[in-house]
Amino acid sequence: MIFVGIDVAKDKHDCFITNSDGEVLYKAFTIANNLEGFINLYQRIESVMEDVHKVKVGLEATGHYSYNLLGYLIDKGFPTYVINPLHTNLYRKSLSLRQTKTDKVDARTIASMLMSDVNLKSYSDTSYHNEELKSLTRYRFVKVKERSALKVSISRLVCILFPELEKMVPTLHMASVYALLYEFPSAKHIASAHLTRLSNLLEKVSKGHYHKETAITFRDAARNSVGSNMPAKSLELKHTIKLIQELDSEIEEIESQINRIMDEISSPILSIPGISYRMGAMIIAEIGDFNRFDSPDKILAYAGLSPSTYQSGQLDNPHSRMEKRGSRYLRYALFNATKYVCHWDPTFNAYLAKKRAEGKHYNVAISHAAKKLVRVIYQLEKTRQAYIKSV
Repeated sequence: MIFVGIDVAKDKHDCFITNSDGEVLYKAFTIANNLEGFINLYQRIESVMEDVHKVKVGLEATGHYSYNLLGYLIDKGFPTYVINPLHTNLYRKSLSLRQTKTDKVDARTIASMLMSDVNLKSYSDTSYHNEELKSLTRYRFVKVKERSALKVSISRLVCILFPELEKMVPTLHMASVYALLYEFPSAKHIASAHLTRLSNLLEKVSKGHYHKETAITFRDAARNSVGSNMPAKSLELKHTIKLIQELDSEIEEIESQINRIMDEISSPILSIPGISYRMGAMIIAEIGDFNRFDSPDKILAYAGLSPSTYQSGQLDNPHSRMEKRGSRYLRYALFNATKYVCHWDPTFNAYLAKKRAEGKHYNVAISHAAKKLVRVIYQLEKTRQAYIKSV
């Protein structure tokens, strides 16, 4: 067997090649992070290998810096292993008490890890091409977070400019309210608006829900409002509304692409009551290839949902907390999806009620239900069977 360790960086990668006899085939060398460097690496591996399936290539999970090299190696047919930097760090420390860390040392450490066969799973073609779905779901996550922050700003600005409005509508974050505030961004503007213009605007954007009576109510409230007349805040309100509308359009486009990929994948996760395209896509994207995990417990550990363990001698911590290490996106998606599944599925609803009856806090009970959900998802994905809802 040939073992190739690669320490990934932004502009260059350090590599080390050895064989199963411990013979160093190529001392640590550096390649550029470009096609010429990739070809250089491939030619060196090719010069010492007999069969592509007798080669193991390992590299640290360093985000986008490793993505292009990873794709190149997979396209060349090499069994490739993406290793958590935490594992590399712990393995290096286990080999020596000296605090020695350089890129070349890390490349050799990774090759040594591959030789020791420390329960590593190769990165499959499925996982690599699943990156598109992961990129989309994470991009949507960021955009939704941006929109949420802007909505907080809307609430703050309305509290200054027209505080009475919030109690007059179900929520400030409605298309009709946004249209009203964009056209008349303060109580003073609404108070001086022509009634016909105000009525027509509200009726049009609310699709007939608001009529002339509503316009009169809004205008009367505006005339008696304690809201401040601050042109700078009014301008900020208009711009914030415009930014939210642009984000709405972007998020809709992202979700359309997510739905397209999920339809192509045809994952049984969508058969679970309460799991939407968005949450289902995020879970599938973050887990990637289910064959990488021997059991649901491995997925729980990857998501940081497994309890931490501490025991030393007679000391044993019985109140362990979740580790919260690993993919925070997966942890977020599982936790939130579980809430909806517990609402819509009788089995999960009963399980949550049982945990609550045991005296567990709601979030603790949800975390238990999330572990149950992971086991169900794992089974469905491995068997490719749809979820059967109990009556």
